[in-house]
Amino acid sequence: MEIKDYLNKQRLLVEDAFDSYIPAASGDFRDHITAMRYSLEAGGKRVRPILCLAAATAIDGDVKTGDILPTACALECIHTYSLIHDDLPAMDNDDLRRGKATNHVLYGEAAAILAGDGLLTWAFDLLANQEHGNLSAEKRLRITHLIARAAGSYGMVGGQALDIKSENTRFPFSTLQTIHRSKTGALITASVLAGAVAAGANTTQTKALQHYGDQIGLAFQIVDDLLNATSTTEQLGKAAGSDAELGKATYPAYFGIEETKTKAKAAVEEAKNSLSEFDDKARPLRLLADYIFTRTH
Repeated sequence: MEIKDYLNKQRLLVEDAFDSYIPAASGDFRDHITAMRYSLEAGGKRVRPILCLAAATAIDGDVKTGDILPTACALECIHTYSLIHDDLPAMDNDDLRRGKATNHVLYGEAAAILAGDGLLTWAFDLLANQEHGNLSAEKRLRITHLIARAAGSYGMVGGQALDIKSENTRFPFSTLQTIHRSKTGALITASVLAGAVAAGANTTQTKALQHYGDQIGLAFQIVDDLLNATSTTEQLGKAAGSDAELGKATYPAYFGIEETKTKAKAAVEEAKNSLSEFDDKARPLRLLADYIFTRTH
């Protein structure tokens, strides 16, 4: 299995599902839904939904993809909403995302805020709607709770708030760890665990996948820090060097480039080690861990 082939196949699977699950841009809310769809359909790696699908397969190779796809799409809706809001002038003030104009540049700040709000709330419609996928009410409740916790004040939103508060300040390393674990890592771990819950993971499997998710979430954000410091805007599809300009709390700011690379690699190896008791059905998760370390954008 080649990771590029696997990622492309799963990405197309997720993107095809958007047409089934995301409202069409028509009627009175056409302009609003157009703005929602613009950012959702603007490209991206789809790492979070793919991790959800891969974790479900690692638990049960015969799991029905159609039962997991609504959750996978919900995760991408939440991730995309966070990018729309992160790019706003009041936050990171970015004009480019994935090589395209950011949502507020194209549609205005108010429409962008509402597009993000729409994607966030639609995600929970997908998670709760029993017409999408054949998951039990108990599994839906568990998945909804863990994703809500990961996306909210004790996860992504709280991490972003702490990230902004820490700009241009002298912060302890523990603050940097909390930012990375919350702002990026929490939703990545939730993506893995959501797939595990949907496929019926036992306690031992859930604990191992929790550790896997925590470690690749850390690796993902460390690599993001590295790419922001070492790549060009053209390579990234967004403004390079912005972390330093904003005085962000990052691993390169603390440890320098080379030691940061070492720490990212160590997190990836730790993630793969946590899968030692899984068979070949977990190979996509192992490949995804390596991909997160070697990606260039």
